[in-house]
Amino acid sequence: MEIAQSISEGLARNVLAAKVNGEIWDATRPIHHNATLQLLTWNDKDGKATFWHSSAHLMAEALEALYPGTKFGIGPAIDNGFYYDVDTGDRVLSLSDLEAVEAKMRELAAQKNAYIRKEISKAEAIRYFEEKQDEYKIELLQDLEDGSITFYQQGNFVDLCRGPHLPGTDKIKAVKLLNLAGAYWRGDETRKQMTRIYGVTFPKQKELDEYLHLLEEAKKRDHRKIGQEMELFMFSERVGAGLPIWLPKGTQLRERLVRFMREEQEKRGYKMVVTPHIGKKELYVTSGHYEKYGKDSFQPIHTPREGEEFLLKPMNCPHHCEIYGNKPHSYRDLPLRIAEFGTVYRYEQSGELHGLSRVRGFTQDDAHIFCTPEQVKSEFLNVLDLTQIVLSKMGFGNFTAQISLRDPDNPSKYIGSPENWEKAERAIIEAAAEAGLETVTELGEAAFYGPKLDFMVKDALGRSWQLGTIQVDYNLPERFKLEYIGADNQPHRPVMIHRAPFGSLERFISILIENTAGKFPLWLMPDQYALLPISDRFIDICRTIQQKLAAHDIQGFIDERSETIGKKIRDTEVKKVPFMLIIGEKEAESGAVAVRRQGEGDQGSMSIDDFIEYFQKLL
Repeated sequence: MEIAQSISEGLARNVLAAKVNGEIWDATRPIHHNATLQLLTWNDKDGKATFWHSSAHLMAEALEALYPGTKFGIGPAIDNGFYYDVDTGDRVLSLSDLEAVEAKMRELAAQKNAYIRKEISKAEAIRYFEEKQDEYKIELLQDLEDGSITFYQQGNFVDLCRGPHLPGTDKIKAVKLLNLAGAYWRGDETRKQMTRIYGVTFPKQKELDEYLHLLEEAKKRDHRKIGQEMELFMFSERVGAGLPIWLPKGTQLRERLVRFMREEQEKRGYKMVVTPHIGKKELYVTSGHYEKYGKDSFQPIHTPREGEEFLLKPMNCPHHCEIYGNKPHSYRDLPLRIAEFGTVYRYEQSGELHGLSRVRGFTQDDAHIFCTPEQVKSEFLNVLDLTQIVLSKMGFGNFTAQISLRDPDNPSKYIGSPENWEKAERAIIEAAAEAGLETVTELGEAAFYGPKLDFMVKDALGRSWQLGTIQVDYNLPERFKLEYIGADNQPHRPVMIHRAPFGSLERFISILIENTAGKFPLWLMPDQYALLPISDRFIDICRTIQQKLAAHDIQGFIDERSETIGKKIRDTEVKKVPFMLIIGEKEAESGAVAVRRQGEGDQGSMSIDDFIEYFQKLL
């Protein structure tokens, strides 16, 4: 049966692609065997990805028409749109060129050309790109096996691609090219730098207009801009890209988050540990992380004398397995809950680094629970409770719980036996149901060693972020040969639960900044007040007040600059400081402060004791 025949009515209802036995296909591709079929629309994640990947091809067609001889690298869909890495030779593209490319894209989309899939031999594909003198596509082809080569054509443009794509270009109604960036070919800084063009498209102009408005709002909340204004963190080229440096105010913010999490963990019986920033390569070979993530790790450091190889720590869990294995355990010792604010390192490509949200060194609120199989559900429920408390305390009440399972069609991505995977997946599904969580299920999103429950949080602008995660793992205890002696006096394997409610402090803080626009919950603010003396005569009084407030764990600073009180107030507003306490002649005589609240203005005059009581009620 032809899928085109079976869903002809569906295509009229904006079907963009199809999922056939779990694999994404062109909606018009024939099916010659029995299959499960799901039609994908704009409302489906994979439908959007197909739409945006097809738009990348449309942009490439426009570029080739406008700038003949352009060569193309890769052009994937990303979370919010698409990009294509291009080489336009001697011509250097600028932002002013994007308007002409957009116009050409709209013109080509209106031609209603079909995206046509064609299977081709590797030799024929190489000949095609040799004629075009496109060394990028030839290099990509050399990594592919013969028999797996497909071309796609729309209009006069042909590209190497495995798909899927839209039925036709007429689905693309609204176009906006957003930005340009440099991108080294295949992420290798020794290779040629190409131009990466970012864009986004929509089925309706109204949706694009709404998205562009959202982008403008997001710019105002950009954590990089606000973080600089609030003096929270910085980056240094001398230290290295993607390695954040926390300034005093940012460190205060981090420490308050850490203290909160530590107190919540101690209530639940977690024991804190500290592990090194490096480990021997063999540790990560044993865990499987080197096989799966070796390319994304900082490569082995060779010791000058002993010839040992070390890696910067990409994960905390192998170290925690070693802690568990340090001494014998009985079933009476379990569950064992160990936690660490551990800094780990991953080599992200320079073009993918973004403020605090994509870095090369980050600190996880990591914990691992070693328990018996019978304890898995209750421990999982306890972690669920902790994660929900964390999200609620931070103001993230709008979230979806995503159950991330194996891709059944790609078992090579994972380690461990099918039996262990089935037990782990069943434990997560049953625990989430018992907790009454509303969940969605995503195949292929599991970690390589086990399934997980991810919390997808929506922020104030409606954007979705993955924050807390909980994973059930039968495999690492097997690989590290961890044991406990059961009630039957026989050795048994423990089950390992990985959890990180924040995920990473860096990424969590970046999302927190953008969600609150820097107006953190009062208990989290690095500076909860600013004392603003009208003249230098009142600085000593301010210092006395500062000491009294500090005794009640209320933290702030004195603005001792020789500026007008108006300028001090304006600057303090920009820094998002919740309270301004103004001291002048009248306040000094009465032992009071004039209180202003950020964004709300004058709150009247209060004695210091009254302000402390007022502050603590708000807290």
